[in-house]
Amino acid sequence: MRILLIEDDEALGASLTWGLRAEGYAVHLATTGTDGLWQAVEHGFDLIVLDVMLPGLDGYQVCARLREAGTWTPVLMLTAMDADLDQAEGLDLGADDYLTKPFAYPVLLARLRALLRRGAPARPALLAAGELTLDPATRQVRRGDRAVALTPGEVTVLEYLLRAGGRAVSKTELLDHCWDAAADSDPAVVEVRIHHLRRKIGAGAIETVRGTGYRIDPA
Repeated sequence: MRILLIEDDEALGASLTWGLRAEGYAVHLATTGTDGLWQAVEHGFDLIVLDVMLPGLDGYQVCARLREAGTWTPVLMLTAMDADLDQAEGLDLGADDYLTKPFAYPVLLARLRALLRRGAPARPALLAAGELTLDPATRQVRRGDRAVALTPGEVTVLEYLLRAGGRAVSKTELLDHCWDAAADSDPAVVEVRIHHLRRKIGAGAIETVRGTGYRIDPA
């Protein structure tokens, strides 16, 4: 099994490389985020152990760019940052597991074995309508070759409309599924969000179905 270790701490990198090789793994060490990203994309690995605080690109950037490039090799992030939001960010960007420093070496090995048993997941299917695409895993939206920057709330509404498969969705249904129960229940908030979406992805992408709501033609 080939493991890419992206770690800039010289002592830790050497220790983990030695230990993992002793376990029978083929280990390649990269000491910067930039080099690690290149190695991960250009060469096949069974697993990536990724530090967060790296020179060049940090671990979050490396993980996000790997997923954007369609590389779905399992990623275990290592970091001294143990705040819940730090862990959530790594997982949301596509990491498969998260281990905080200092860690027990047997725990690291167990996490690696679990990820290797699981293997690389299939790339999530894109939701698409014509030139408009949304990747549910990364929540990234594109219109042709152009990346479209949307707020999380806008992505949620767009994803719901795309998953409807051309069916007209009412404002009430969108409120029920795309807004928190404690949020403003005025249907006008749906109109505002649809307006913002149309401005960003193109006016013709979302159709108004009079007396019903909104739809996206999947063709």
